[in-house]
This record gives sequence, C-alpha cells and structure tokens, in this order.
Amino acid sequence: MSIKLTLVAALAGTVLLSVAPAHAEFGDTLKKVKERGALACTGHNGSYMGLAEVDDKGNWKGFDIDLCHAVATAIFGTWEGHVDIKPTSWAQRWPSLQSGELDLVIKSSGWTFSRDTEIRAQFAQPYMMAAIHYMVRKDLNVTSAKDLDGGTLCLPSGTTMERYAVEHEAQNGYKLNVVPFEKTEEANAAFLAGRCDAMMEWDLQLGVLRATEAKNPDEFVILPDVLSAEPVGIVMRQGDDNWVDIANWVQTALLLAEQAGVTSENVDEMKANPPTPAIGKLLGATPGMGTPLGLTDDWGYNVIKTVGNYAQIWDRNIGKDSPYKVERGVNALMKNGGILYPLVLD
Repeated sequence: MSIKLTLVAALAGTVLLSVAPAHAEFGDTLKKVKERGALACTGHNGSYMGLAEVDDKGNWKGFDIDLCHAVATAIFGTWEGHVDIKPTSWAQRWPSLQSGELDLVIKSSGWTFSRDTEIRAQFAQPYMMAAIHYMVRKDLNVTSAKDLDGGTLCLPSGTTMERYAVEHEAQNGYKLNVVPFEKTEEANAAFLAGRCDAMMEWDLQLGVLRATEAKNPDEFVILPDVLSAEPVGIVMRQGDDNWVDIANWVQTALLLAEQAGVTSENVDEMKANPPTPAIGKLLGATPGMGTPLGLTDDWGYNVIKTVGNYAQIWDRNIGKDSPYKVERGVNALMKNGGILYPLVLD
C-alpha cells in the first residue's frame, strides 16, 4: 500500500473511532443493560427541584428520576436494585452519553437541531413541553398577559427570555417595561421583593421559586399564557432503533394508562377485566406487547403498578401533591386541552 493510501486509511480509522461511541447498533443497548443488571441514567450534580433531587434519606426522586425508574421497570420488572443514577452536569451529559457511561439522558433536555445533528443524539417523543410563563403577585388581580400592559418585568440581562417577552407583546398588543439585572438570582429576589410586577421562566422553575423562596407562596400566581415552549425528551445515542422504541412505548404506556384511567391502585383490576383491547395488550392480559421490544408481555403492567401513570408521576413530583403545585397546562393530555398523546397501540 502506498504512503498516501496508508495515510487515508489511518485518517478514516480515526474518524470512525471518533464517532463510534455516539452510535449504537439495533438492540445493543438493551443487551448491555440486561448484562449489567442496571440502567445507567442521569441525575443532577446537586438538586434540580421537582425533576432530579435527593431527599432527606439520600434517595433520588423527581419527575425525570421516575422516568428512569419506568424504563428500568420495563426491562427488569422492578427498578429497585436496577437503576444507577449518575450525578451529571449539564455540560457532561452529552460526553457521558456518547462514551456509553450513560444509557439514557433524562434531564430536561430540549430537542434542538444541533443536538440532533452535531452530537448525533437521538430524541424520543417529547415527554414534556418546557412552557415559559409569567408569574405575578396575586393582589394585582391580573388574569392574562394583556392585563400587564404598562407594567414592569424583572429579567436577567443577556438571556432568551427578553426575546420571548418582546415577541409575545408584539403578537398580543401589550407592552412591559424591562427592569434588567446582571444575574438571575438578583432578578428573582427583586421580583419577590415587589420591585417588578412580573417575572418569567419555565413554569416548573416558577413553581419551585414560589415554593422555596417566597415568604408566602399563596401570594403569587402563574399566568396561563404560554410565551414560548421547548420540547423536552429522552435522549439516546443514534443507531439503536430498538432502544428508541422502548423509550417511546414506555412513555405511551404512561400516557395511555392516564387516558384510560389506569392507575397504580386499580391496575390489577384493569388487567383482570381490560376495558379495551389496547389496555388488555398494554397490561399483558393478551400477548404481543413484549417480544417485539425484547421485553416481557407484562412490562406495561409492571411500569404502571410500580411508578403509576403520567398524571401520578406529575402530581407527586411537580403537581398538586408536591410543594411546587405546577398546573399541567400544555402538558395535559390532548383530550384535556393539552398537547400530550399516546401512540396508537394496535
């Protein structure tokens, strides 16, 4: 072989090695997870309240953590003893996924063009929309963004929030006066101290701020207007369609169960007397739900029995049964005025 051809071959090998960790073959991830006996999933380097936080006993909890539990339960029948939650920073999630240290990234990760193409990440169907809202003091007696016309808005400088506000103002015929701050913490403190009429953030973060930093959380309300939204999904390496299928159908199991009224409390009754053929298949009363995915036919039953349906996960972590009291809003089922829906189980 000539020196030129040898160099070309070496460079090609280098390129292949550099991208290989970001690629997985069909069924390869599930096989490795089963052999390891545990699902490697993201936590947070600290606490991300409502989504990935550590309780007073040192156990992980939160919406994203429960999705990790759901996937692990689908594979092993239970998540206990089969989930390895790895504290992961925002910057480290992609290298850790590409290297194989993580099997999934479930960490409030928005589906963007660059993530889809440049880092070769594969997103499942979005499990949540990160919706941007205003929060105001209840005594202002405003019910919509238009009612804030002429008011003030506390905002950290240099973020995308100001652009979202300006666009929403132009589209809806009102105007707010921005009070800029160098840091997010300063803007939040100023709003809570009454220096501005409104602040804006992802509704979950507003709920956390209200619950953890306001002297009286009941004095603040989150307005229903959605200023902008970002689709948030489970993220995997590209190439393993089986793994993507598992992520998508676990999400559908949670949503379909909610839609049909199947909960962790009544799932045994529903399995014994399925109300529809789809629910019978979902819960393993009739065969066909497992083999195409490399799972057992009762994996859907195990998931609902163990972690509950989507509404149960929402309510206990970030909704009405949590300290944060975040409304479902756009994250309600489509039949309830939201945008979430299960795939068709035929």
